[in-house]
Amino acid sequence: MTKTFQEVSPQQLAQTLQTDITKGLSSAEAESRNQRLGLNELSREKPESLWTILLRQINSLIVWILAAATIVSFLMGDTVEGFAVMAVIFINAATGFILEYNARESMEALRKLDTTPARVQRDGQIMEIHSENVTEGDVLVLEAGDLVPADANIVQSNQLEVDESALTGESLPSAKRVEPSAADAPLGDQHNRLFKGTAVTSGNAKAIVTGIGQATELGKIATMVHQAKRTATPLEAKLDSLAKVLIWITIGLAMLFLVVGLLRGEQTKQLIETAVALAIAAIPEGMSVVATVALAYGMLRLAEKKVIVKRLSAVETLGGTNVIFTDKTGTLTQNKIEVRQLHFPAGDLLVTLRPGKNGREEMELAGEDLNLSSSKEFELLARVGVLANNAQLNSVESDSKQIGDPVEIALLRFAEGAGIDLQAFGSKYIRKAEEAFSSDTRIMGTLHESEGTYYVSVKGAVEEVCELCHWESDSKRQEELAISELMAAQGLRTLAFAYRESGQIPSEDFTREEKLTYLGLIGFLDPPLTEVTPALQACGNAGIKVIMVTGDHPATSLNIARQVELVGPGEQLVLTGKDLQAFDFSSETDRDKILRCQVFARVNPAQKLDMIDFYQKRGDIVGMTGDGVNDAPALKKSDIGIAMGLRGTAVAAEAADMILKDDSFSSIVRAIGQGRVIFENIRKFIVFLLSCNMSEIFVVTFAGFLGVGNPLLPLQILFINIITDVFPALALGVGKENHKLMHSPPRDPKKPVLEMKDWRRIVYYALVITVCVLGVFWYGTSQLGLSQMEGNTVTFYTLSLAQLLHVFNLYSSKGSFFYNEITRNKFIWQAQGLCILILLSTYFIPFLKQVLSLHTLDMQSFGLIMIGGILPLGIIQIARMSYSRILG
Repeated sequence: MTKTFQEVSPQQLAQTLQTDITKGLSSAEAESRNQRLGLNELSREKPESLWTILLRQINSLIVWILAAATIVSFLMGDTVEGFAVMAVIFINAATGFILEYNARESMEALRKLDTTPARVQRDGQIMEIHSENVTEGDVLVLEAGDLVPADANIVQSNQLEVDESALTGESLPSAKRVEPSAADAPLGDQHNRLFKGTAVTSGNAKAIVTGIGQATELGKIATMVHQAKRTATPLEAKLDSLAKVLIWITIGLAMLFLVVGLLRGEQTKQLIETAVALAIAAIPEGMSVVATVALAYGMLRLAEKKVIVKRLSAVETLGGTNVIFTDKTGTLTQNKIEVRQLHFPAGDLLVTLRPGKNGREEMELAGEDLNLSSSKEFELLARVGVLANNAQLNSVESDSKQIGDPVEIALLRFAEGAGIDLQAFGSKYIRKAEEAFSSDTRIMGTLHESEGTYYVSVKGAVEEVCELCHWESDSKRQEELAISELMAAQGLRTLAFAYRESGQIPSEDFTREEKLTYLGLIGFLDPPLTEVTPALQACGNAGIKVIMVTGDHPATSLNIARQVELVGPGEQLVLTGKDLQAFDFSSETDRDKILRCQVFARVNPAQKLDMIDFYQKRGDIVGMTGDGVNDAPALKKSDIGIAMGLRGTAVAAEAADMILKDDSFSSIVRAIGQGRVIFENIRKFIVFLLSCNMSEIFVVTFAGFLGVGNPLLPLQILFINIITDVFPALALGVGKENHKLMHSPPRDPKKPVLEMKDWRRIVYYALVITVCVLGVFWYGTSQLGLSQMEGNTVTFYTLSLAQLLHVFNLYSSKGSFFYNEITRNKFIWQAQGLCILILLSTYFIPFLKQVLSLHTLDMQSFGLIMIGGILPLGIIQIARMSYSRILG
């Protein structure tokens, strides 16, 4: 059975890859492998061409029907009408093209990880080459600050630690060593392996390259990003379904009208013109524009709240999200290691660091023995943490990153919070010697001198430090080991501390010259973000399930989940990647266990995809938050990918639909609220547009069947749809937030945009408007003696006014007619004023009057228009008060 890379020794690996550990490859062999295996670069996903984006804008049934209406208009000699419909098609296509062009994604961020230099050993010499020329079998030479250019096995290591958080989600740097790892060890536990794109934080090493390009772990993730296909968002899918319904209504009515007209012996030209009018009336040409503007307005509002949206439909999609997968590191936690718990042989202390008045952090202590905070043991522990330390803190004013191991930085912050002046401390204690940390000894020791006294300071793994210390009894030592295990089970990383003072110069083996005095344990933790808990509670109130999916340790993950109240204090269920590998997703028992679990640890990128797919197949709308390279495939696969903007990688940002500039989980809650508002606004303006369009259909159809002429011309219908319908619809689409929406569960993703009660309302509204408009047309032509063209003009203005006022019928059931979300919307009043000015211009500007075939009217006709325009509003409101159950 072939062994995996993590379980082979350096010598076995060198033999397998035919390389020399001490000299590396020859230049000729490296060139040969470059030609045979290819360059060490990630494949690029070819971005969509401009033509593809443009064709998508016009490749819809609605556009084709409008295009057919355009052709018919030109053939019938109605040139102005044909150009007008063409303009509508162009505006819709141009709007969609510009937005998609600006938001299209690429894999350029992944390629940027490949542009670093690399040091390799070839022909027995160390040389620097471009990372893309690194090949399998090369011997890498790595130091602190280097990016690992390819996957590799360590063959020599000196205090090597690597930041793998972007790949595994692990907050702390991973200590590396040469010894093989277990065959089934996950990425985070493969201590002899290095991975492309990770960063060396301390130490140095040599490593043999085992994989390049797409064969690396980063390359596998890149492949998953390519393969993770996005389906149409819920809003896109629902609007497409609605469009298909409208198309069938259009085709059915037009065909029915043509057949009946031909059977009745009517003129073919007149029938075709009426059929074109029906087609234009049935299709709400402004719907896509209004939806785009409503979403764009939501984007602007979210941008003010530090949320950048890359895809318009993502705003609404988030509003319908009912499951959110969240990473731990940097999303629920601060991605900053802190001292959290102190254990002395005499008792425990809990530690909280908070900003002080001077800009430095101050310490709050609580524990079994509060007097410990001023004891000698406390002071000694803080001192050892500073002396056995190679990190340094930058000034408060400095924006640069702190230098050193995150754990050692945490010790300096802890000492500073305890009141130690680090600068003065460094001047007082002069370092004389150091025993560096290694994977063999698992301790670090320093020797300092101050005023003739020598201080030995040691920190490291509790087992190793305890072996160096003097104990009253073995049971006491075992007790400390048990406490260390208990702290680890709580998700803390523990280090033990010891010291010795002497007036004599110690020997070279100063840490083992004589027994040390044991001081205690310090537990470190990546602390949770303070604002996460109320945000998670808001998600619970809104019926949204939040699930932690991380590559970190199970105990650490569960501990953080408890602290942020993602799960209850007594929750014990946490599933790991190994558990998921053994699960049968077709088993009801295993499926139920997955659905009950809210914390998944040691999960790899492929398993994140499986989890998202599992919930999506259940019909859930899934959101995914993340910041690392390992999150990129899941961000793309999810219905709505949300990347962290401050700590997140460029890869995650490229794969996501939304970016949080403040890395705040509470921003997600605000975005969800905005998404729900947008969907409610979209539903309202669709009801408005369809009831208006259906009234136009009814007016044309009923007039044709009754044989009273054609009360509306195609160009007049198009004008109403584009002008007097669209502006009020736009105003509805940008309505303000409704906080009540966040106290109800998300809408059922399986339900269409419009439910049956909405269709009942649409038909009712359309019938009321139709009866009033046709009544005006009939009364004007038969009782007042208006000509066909004058009656046509009266109908045009009556229908326009009725539809303008119809917007005031769309307030929610809990509002009153005079004070509701419609009357409070300033954009509604602005739209009303603008549309009235436009209607007046069509009457008083000769060119517009001629294009729309409008005629001069007398005052009696204007009175008829006012009555016919206001009457539908009055009828609907009276019926609403009487039959609220029917009208919803």
